[in-house]
Amino acid sequence: MTEVLAIGGSAGSLPVITGILDALPTGFNYAVIIVLHRLKNVFSEMDKVLVNYRTDLKIKEPEDKEPVRKHHIYLAPQNYHLLVEEEKTFSLDYSELVNHSRPSIDVTFDSLAQAYGPLVTCILLSGANRDGAAGLSKVIDRGGIGIVQDPETAEYTSMPLAAIQLNKKITIQTPEEIVNYIRTVNMRKK
Repeated sequence: MTEVLAIGGSAGSLPVITGILDALPTGFNYAVIIVLHRLKNVFSEMDKVLVNYRTDLKIKEPEDKEPVRKHHIYLAPQNYHLLVEEEKTFSLDYSELVNHSRPSIDVTFDSLAQAYGPLVTCILLSGANRDGAAGLSKVIDRGGIGIVQDPETAEYTSMPLAAIQLNKKITIQTPEEIVNYIRTVNMRKK
C-alpha cells in the first residue's frame, strides 16, 4: 500500500511524467508529488503542461505547512526545496542547491522516506546529474518502493545510472512498465 506516489525528473523526463499522470486511475486514493527541475526565474505553466488532456486532474504548488492530501497532485515550486514533515505537511525551503538543483529530488525523496517509510513509492526518471539517487536509496532502505527509469530508455542516463549504482534493490522499468504499474497496482486501499 502506498499513501504517496512521488516522481522525480529532469532533462528528458517530461514525456514520461505526462504518461504517468495520464495513467492515474480516476479517483486515485493517494497523494502525487512531482519534483521537476525547471528554470528558476522563468514564468512557468508546467502544471497545465503536465495534465495534458486530463481535465479531471488538477496540479497545484503546495503552500508551506499545507497538509498532504490524497486525491491531490502537487508540483514542487520553482526555486524551492519541497519537504514533507513527519506531521504529513509540506515545508518549503530556500537553502542551498543540492546536486545543482532547487528543488532537489533527493531532498523531497529523503523527507518522504522519513515521513512515510514503507508507505511511499518513488519513481526517478531521466536526468543529467545525480539528483534523486541518494533519496531513492533512502526510500528503499526504509521499506518504500523505489523505481528507476531503465537507462536504455532515458534521454539522459546520469540520474537513473547513479540510482542503480547506489542501491541494487531498485526496480528498473521502462516508461511503458512504469505506466502499466500505475494502471494496475492498487497503490492504497481505502
